[in-house]
Amino acid sequence: MRLLRASSAQPALGAVAAGGGYVATIGGFDGIHIGHQHLIARAREQARALQCESMLVSFEPLPLEFLRAADPPARLTNFRERWRVLQATGIDVLCLLRFDAALRSLSAAQFLTLLRNLGIRQMIIGHDFRFGQRAEGDAEWSRARAAEFGLSVEVVEPVKVGDQRVGSRLVREALAAGDMAQAARWLGRPFSMRGRVQRGAQLGRQLGFPTVNIAPRRRRLPLSGIFAVRVQTDSLPARGWPGVASLGTRPVVNGVEPLLEVHLFDYSGDLYGHELEVEFIARLRDELHFDSLEPMIEQMHRDAADARRALAGAV
Repeated sequence: MRLLRASSAQPALGAVAAGGGYVATIGGFDGIHIGHQHLIARAREQARALQCESMLVSFEPLPLEFLRAADPPARLTNFRERWRVLQATGIDVLCLLRFDAALRSLSAAQFLTLLRNLGIRQMIIGHDFRFGQRAEGDAEWSRARAAEFGLSVEVVEPVKVGDQRVGSRLVREALAAGDMAQAARWLGRPFSMRGRVQRGAQLGRQLGFPTVNIAPRRRRLPLSGIFAVRVQTDSLPARGWPGVASLGTRPVVNGVEPLLEVHLFDYSGDLYGHELEVEFIARLRDELHFDSLEPMIEQMHRDAADARRALAGAV
């Protein structure tokens, strides 16, 4: 997968592919849930039929992060996490548009001109995708006007699980409620966070629970608390290493910045500097404040036992 970056003023360099352009799906794609995966699969299928490359066009920052800068929604995937998930889909190119005041001010017609200048020949969009100033462009507008810009368009109907239409908002709600199983059904995989292990204060090691520490790298967390987790990395001798994790601001030490701290069961190696992916399997409880170390250590032992039971019962 290749990465292209562009803005409203500067199309990506080298955007046009050797096969004569791209079939592109366009949107925020936060979380890359099963609805997003359906759009990506359709773009790849159409690209093969047209003997060209597939592209996913997304935005950094995400539009709502820019429009609601003081109160942004929780981010399901940071850039590193999105890149990893998208690599597994087989999409050929990820094109990131810088979402700023200039991009926001584009009319729907100007936005389609930008897409054409990126080398896109066919758009695959969701039924609810909107674009352009005051969101004037939508699926029907695209069907009626895309040909004027040398584009064809295919509108994909929503993906449902039961009677619910899958969307990033529902995934955020499931995570906030601690329903990890429901979030996993909508994502098509366990919710996870990815990052490089950094050095901490080593308080956990002093208490008999050494942890690896990872910065979540998002402005707002979609979940917090204590969790049963599995850790994926090529640095471990086995895949899906079990553990218990704390995600939040660590009220015990009067923390401010959010941190993901993971204790791996029965592991004694050195993972500093390694990149880990932490899969959240079950939520155990909220973060708590303790007046002394003794009750905190007792609770940590209970959490570890609870996490082992939850992981033993997980599929």
